[in-house]
Amino acid sequence: MKKSEPVYDVIIVGGGPAGTTAALYAHRQGLKTLLVDKATFPRDKVCGDALSGKSVRVMRELDLLDGVQGLKGSSIRRIIFGGPKHKQFDLQLDNESNVDHITQGFVIPRKTFDNFLLQEAKKITEVRDEYSATDLLMDNGQVIGIKGKSKNGADEELQARLVFGADGYNSIVARKTGLYDMDMEHTAVGIRCYFEGVKDLTDQIELHYVKEVNPGYFWIFPADGNRANIGLGLSKDDVKKQKKNLVKLMDVVIQTDYFRDRFAEARPLEKPVGWNLPLGSTHRCNYGDGFLLLGDAAGLIDPFTGEGIGNAMVSGKVAAEIAAEAKESHNYSSEFLNQYDTRVWNAIGSELNVSTKLQRLARSRFLLNFVINRASRNDEVRNIIAGMLANEIPKKELSNPLFYLKILFS
Repeated sequence: MKKSEPVYDVIIVGGGPAGTTAALYAHRQGLKTLLVDKATFPRDKVCGDALSGKSVRVMRELDLLDGVQGLKGSSIRRIIFGGPKHKQFDLQLDNESNVDHITQGFVIPRKTFDNFLLQEAKKITEVRDEYSATDLLMDNGQVIGIKGKSKNGADEELQARLVFGADGYNSIVARKTGLYDMDMEHTAVGIRCYFEGVKDLTDQIELHYVKEVNPGYFWIFPADGNRANIGLGLSKDDVKKQKKNLVKLMDVVIQTDYFRDRFAEARPLEKPVGWNLPLGSTHRCNYGDGFLLLGDAAGLIDPFTGEGIGNAMVSGKVAAEIAAEAKESHNYSSEFLNQYDTRVWNAIGSELNVSTKLQRLARSRFLLNFVINRASRNDEVRNIIAGMLANEIPKKELSNPLFYLKILFS
């Protein structure tokens, strides 16, 4: 296709947290932006629904925190990690050493949270839902827009200086640019089921690395009132090799002696639903001539906790900054856009590397029990792990093997 003057500075494919965050920051950068999504909002999105400190930090910067606090969901002030032998330790979010004084997180169903962000984006930028992006417009190997179908079924071509692929693990932008890679070793599969009547839901999210799911984990997140988001996460490679049925496995875990009482009066509100999680345990290519990949499309999910919303929002912010710089420089080449990759991984890469190490540690029941036992009775070990997860420890320490001996022998 012959390139003409583009209509938009940026077209964002995907209206989840990565895409809407990018749209909100792009507006601040003065960029003419279009956001498209194939769904009609509000729509459900299979997820653990947890919003971490990174998410809160971005929302605060966008002046959205008051609105988020008014949404139906749960406020979170601590994280519980449980081991195979059911020893556990708590990480308090209101720890005095917490960066920027982020003292709480949230669990808000994605149907509610994503719709809130999309409505905020609609206030300041052009948004088209029920728009299916089907292909990319190309000119001499450079992405210059998208092809798609509008809600009335009409074929349409839209041009832009940059295209952001914020459309999840099965991203059309990643697939059409040849960057899609379902790497079994670095992809997890999760199932989620909303329950009501689960006992002992307070201000905590819980990650239990129980032997039945090893090397994965079982989660219990309070969702709203007496509702809870219950799920399992496990490497896709392990699911295939061990021939695990996650739906049956969830029932097995719920019926163990340790959890049976908590679920004695609980009932599921849906059939368990699953999805793929491209993990940040490998560094995927996320840019090319005329395009960037954001969030799950870039494979930025935390390998240890499975949380992806915060990293998705960080990638959206960085993408908008790079788009503004590219426009000012009149340069949308791969060579220029590699700054996006550098900045995203400078922001979250050390944290992902730490989580990858913790994920590998979790494969050993012995080591996992050992570390959790120590953390349950040793403040220093707890603080080290908290600092690792919060990205508060300098990179040079995290690259030193002696640092990890502190966890084992403090």
